[in-house]
Amino acid sequence: MGKFKVKYCYFDRRDHELIGIVNSVYDADNIFGYARKLYYPFFHPLGIKEMAESKGLRTAYAIVNLLESMERGEVQNRLQALAALKDEVLDTAGGSMPKNMARILLQIMKELVRAKGNYSLQLQLAHNFRMAAFGKPRVVRRLLKYYHLLEMPEEWNQLTFDDHVHDANTSGRKSPTHLIMDAWIKGIRRLRVIYYHCIEPRFAAELIEAARIMEIDLRIGIEFWARYRDRYISFIWVARGLPDVEAFLCFLAEPHVVHFMEQGRGVLKYQQAYVLSLLKSFNAHYLDTMCQTLGIDLPPLCPEAFFQFAAPGQPCIPHLGEYIHALAVAAMQDRMDQLNQSFATADITEQQEIKDLVERMDRFSAQEVIATYLRPEMYPDIVHPLTISDSPNVPERLKLSFQELFERIKLLHHDFRITLKLGDLKPEDVLEILYEGNGLITRVEIINLKDFIAGQTDHLVAVNELQEAINTGSLLKLKRVVRHIKLSMEQAGYADEPDRVKKLFNILYDIDALKKMYTVRPLKSRIGSDSTGRCHQTYGMGFGIVDTLTSRAMHQIKTSVGNRLILPANINVSQRMTSFATNEISRGAKWMMNALKWLPGLDQIISLKKKEWILTSFSLDMKGCGNIVTLGGIQKNNTNGLGLALSTGKKNTRANSWKNLNTKFKNCLKILIGFVPAFVCFSLTKDWWFLAYFGAFIWFGITGFRVILQSVLGGGGINRSSLLKWNDYVSWERLTDALLYTGFSVPLLDYVVKTLVLEQTFGITVASSPLMLYSVMGLANGIYLSSHNTFRGMPKGAITGNFFRSILAIPVAILFNSLIGAILIFFNTPGVEGVLQKWAAIISKAASDTVAGLIEGTVDRFQNMDLRKRDIQKKFSDLFEIYSRMELLFPETEELKILEKPHLLFCNKNSEVKDMAVMIIINALDLFYFWMYLPRARMTMLDMVSKLTPEEKTIFLQAQKLLEQEQFISRLFVEGILGQNFPRPLSFYLTTYKNYLAAIQKKTHSFK
Repeated sequence: MGKFKVKYCYFDRRDHELIGIVNSVYDADNIFGYARKLYYPFFHPLGIKEMAESKGLRTAYAIVNLLESMERGEVQNRLQALAALKDEVLDTAGGSMPKNMARILLQIMKELVRAKGNYSLQLQLAHNFRMAAFGKPRVVRRLLKYYHLLEMPEEWNQLTFDDHVHDANTSGRKSPTHLIMDAWIKGIRRLRVIYYHCIEPRFAAELIEAARIMEIDLRIGIEFWARYRDRYISFIWVARGLPDVEAFLCFLAEPHVVHFMEQGRGVLKYQQAYVLSLLKSFNAHYLDTMCQTLGIDLPPLCPEAFFQFAAPGQPCIPHLGEYIHALAVAAMQDRMDQLNQSFATADITEQQEIKDLVERMDRFSAQEVIATYLRPEMYPDIVHPLTISDSPNVPERLKLSFQELFERIKLLHHDFRITLKLGDLKPEDVLEILYEGNGLITRVEIINLKDFIAGQTDHLVAVNELQEAINTGSLLKLKRVVRHIKLSMEQAGYADEPDRVKKLFNILYDIDALKKMYTVRPLKSRIGSDSTGRCHQTYGMGFGIVDTLTSRAMHQIKTSVGNRLILPANINVSQRMTSFATNEISRGAKWMMNALKWLPGLDQIISLKKKEWILTSFSLDMKGCGNIVTLGGIQKNNTNGLGLALSTGKKNTRANSWKNLNTKFKNCLKILIGFVPAFVCFSLTKDWWFLAYFGAFIWFGITGFRVILQSVLGGGGINRSSLLKWNDYVSWERLTDALLYTGFSVPLLDYVVKTLVLEQTFGITVASSPLMLYSVMGLANGIYLSSHNTFRGMPKGAITGNFFRSILAIPVAILFNSLIGAILIFFNTPGVEGVLQKWAAIISKAASDTVAGLIEGTVDRFQNMDLRKRDIQKKFSDLFEIYSRMELLFPETEELKILEKPHLLFCNKNSEVKDMAVMIIINALDLFYFWMYLPRARMTMLDMVSKLTPEEKTIFLQAQKLLEQEQFISRLFVEGILGQNFPRPLSFYLTTYKNYLAAIQKKTHSFK
């Protein structure tokens, strides 16, 4: 019975419901097919579709679509899912950390979807998801740290980037849309995705559209191999001046570009043939060796199965390593039952051998496969694709020198950038390539994270010195650097030293030409992770400039030494502040600015400026510590999850923790924990029985009434919708937190400050100095409020505001004290001063909460109005854009007359006209839902309508009047425009739309 009770103290019913929702998405995909229809993306996430499906279901459905394999998922589905995620999680986020909260919600939902089959893990993830959705800063920051995500500024102005990543269409693991989503979760704002030798139009379209949705600055690059002396070197080509999907696809469709890309596909086929030969040779020479080492049996690898495993990517050695590892892990898992049985009956020596084997199996990785069995030197009879050869089998593209390749690249597009990948190039190689490239190379990948971790760093400083010498424009410095490179080269002992010396002499004599190549367009640096998102990667994608992150992120980077890599590179930045014009400041900010302009720290409370970071310079110092940090952490436990079934006697205490308590039970505990010190303090320090036994209840009643009142007034007050009850506006988490912390303020204010310090130490009472008494108590209360707000991770504005709110409460407390004293004197109450002294703490508390109720209630009101302005503005923009497109379809109809005869729209044979009419109805339904359910939507909508132009007002009113088409709209619901759960929204529409239209017409009559 005890276990039964303890079980129900943890997690919530909604946690189990969320798991059921997530798992049902896999099992009933056809039920949610409506989300792929044309109309569904036009519904607002806070609109009428809230009545059809929960936010958890819609978020889970979108995540599942993004994580689907490339074979099952279609591009359009993934893009719609990403747009839906942005709407559901980011564009509707509230609280003080909306963007960071959205990041962690997406990360948790990803883990929740992937954890299908592990119910206990799903339960903890579902609970974390719901707790994070409340937006508490402390919870959000704890989860960010748990998932190794750095906190980003809410202004989203951080300088974060990665100039070299791969998706699943090359050697990566993630689809383009999945890659963009993960980049946004990490906080990356600039991304460059690299393809090998060519790019398919459908890949480019998906990448560009996904980046547009998430507002990531995207560049698509193509990596080429070209001959240089006795080897191949790599370049990355990036086209510029192609701003959107249409422009990029038109570029790829040009005949000369199609021909160039076809040559690149020939290189990929050549590489694919090499990987296939490697697979066959591995079967013949090393498969049995690997199986003996791991104690498993594997049949020969099947080429067709491998190609299916690698699809849609380009088969390569990393793919082959992953494929072999996946097969080996499956075989090892099958072997574990046999090993567990053998271990139980074996002697000590045999048990140790079994333990060693299991440990070896558990640590076996794809990286080990590549390093042990797939090294090119182990297959001398197979010609490596990067071996210089003039064989007829070598594609024509691989026979070109880099100068010849540049000449062909120049014909592709007029605006482009070329980045030189350093690899193992020496400074003399880089100098020669830059000179013979005639200034076409404008970027140098100064740090490639894979090469950097592998220790290929000896040449970086010299290359950076050459780069700086070129960019400074000083001939003397450039000459000195070139001569130093020449002397170093002569000591290296190259076989082709005479030719190299001749080339460097030519550069010295033509050094002015080298300088002029980069006078207009300097030689910039690029830093890339070369990440593929696979398990053998030490660090993931993404870099950030530490100076542009939050102070908490900086502290986390300093304290978590070893978990992240700080590169020996410095990107110096300067800060630019942009002040907003007065008419661009929100109404709430204007009100607070005018009312509290005398208050110190106002700029902490109201953001009146926009902060931007500007890059100024780049430097490399291999001996020092730079300011560029990896956004991904190191993977310490890279195992296969294999182990013997040994009883350790340990209990899973992770689930039975405070953070996983049932929400109602936790809220009751918070109230109890706060109530105990308050009750004890009153009962032990008060002589009057009423105050001793009921003082704590009065104290808690003041706090509870204040929180409830400010929530109701901030949400709508007496003008709220008749469909909402007063408690729909109250956040019970917020209420219980307030009661928890207010309980500890009783012994602080009533006993420590008022009794011990003021009365007994300094003799200050209500009778001697009420001003001093309430001033000190107000100051102490302000310090206490600021302290626990800091502990809870609240924004600086809230901390500052709560400190000064207690100071503002001092005159209010004196006023209350005077009024109560006057009332007591009026009723001839004896010992008035003694009574006031006993009630001083409660009077100070009531004054503080009165001020808090006025300030926070007003802030809640304006915050709700700002959120509604955001939501309604989006619907207005959609409505006017759709109507403008509809006007183009009726060139002969008088303007603003199209919606006056709606039956002509719905019966029109032109499907485009009918679709637009349905979209206008969707906007009307969402605005209708806003009016009836969302806090402060009514007055915000009326205010926004009053500011529309006469034409826009007419369109708005005509669009809302379309809700009278009861038969057509009912048929849309029944046909599944919102899925199968249409009865509730249909009933809501049929029973309330007439009242809504009557109210709209009455309220907006003066706007016509």
